[in-house]
Amino acid sequence: MIFAFLIMKNRSVGFLVVGISVVIAVIVWIFNIGLKDIVGQTCTHGPTCSMYDTIAVQTYVSLAIAGLVLVIGLFLIFAKENETIIMKTKTLTKVEKKKPLDLSKLDKQEKEVVKILQKENGTIFQADLMEKLGIGKVGMTRLLDKLEAKQIIERKRRGMNNVIVLKD
Repeated sequence: MIFAFLIMKNRSVGFLVVGISVVIAVIVWIFNIGLKDIVGQTCTHGPTCSMYDTIAVQTYVSLAIAGLVLVIGLFLIFAKENETIIMKTKTLTKVEKKKPLDLSKLDKQEKEVVKILQKENGTIFQADLMEKLGIGKVGMTRLLDKLEAKQIIERKRRGMNNVIVLKD
């Protein structure tokens, strides 16, 4: 039942909301008539009884809420539906090849990091890289700082660890 409600269009939902607001207004009207009869039979002050004023305020507030629901329903009925726009595009036949990394300007350790990353499909945890290279935390941080400055790698935070990613 809920699933069927979720796939309804704006206009259908709008008609449903308008129907609900009409039902609310009818219930308020019937309740108002009943209250006036009860107050008329029990109040000894006659038409100047303060309970009539209370009934009027409650009726106006209730009808205002029903009117607000009605306005929302009308908005949904007359609101423009979401449109799907289909655009035709030309397909590109030329495929851009990746440029090979220029390792000539890198020192021995930097080249080693790039080769390990290439073997690992471009990503590795920093702790695993430290273990493979046998470098401490400070040395690894400095090495990765240099590679990041040369825009060869990127460090991404994953919880308490860093993932080193080889840039394209």
